[in-house]
Amino acid sequence: MSVTASQTRTIAQSPSTPRSLRFLDTRPVWLVGVLATLAGAVVTEVFALVFRAAGVPMAAASPGAKEAAEIPVGGFAGGVIFWSIAGVVLAVALARWAKRPARTFTAITVALTALSLAGPAVAPHTATSTQIVLAVSHVVAAAVIIPLIARRLGHRSR
Repeated sequence: MSVTASQTRTIAQSPSTPRSLRFLDTRPVWLVGVLATLAGAVVTEVFALVFRAAGVPMAAASPGAKEAAEIPVGGFAGGVIFWSIAGVVLAVALARWAKRPARTFTAITVALTALSLAGPAVAPHTATSTQIVLAVSHVVAAAVIIPLIARRLGHRSR
């Protein structure tokens, strides 16, 4: 079953859509990207804090490092913000030049998220539990950020 553009607008503007999401539909792409990034950073940091409190060691090593270094509180949020800058720039560019910006953005960012899972998987001197938390945190951040930006990209500026 195919959904037409007019049906998508009708669905997107339905009363069951939360007001905050409808609000984002008309905001500049960069602003939605910044807000999505902040939301993703907070959710990801809380996710990490829960596992830190549960006793998962938060120390990881970069390739070539001789030992793992402590991931500071705020480190997960900082990483999300740092890497999301490229995603927001990508979204703004796609909004301007792509025929299907939402679809293209989603495809690229899901592929990049999948690639990002390799980092935690090969982190030397890092506990397996930490590697798992790191990998899942990438998915958590993506699950918050990608849909919000893709939703905005699906609504052309009027």
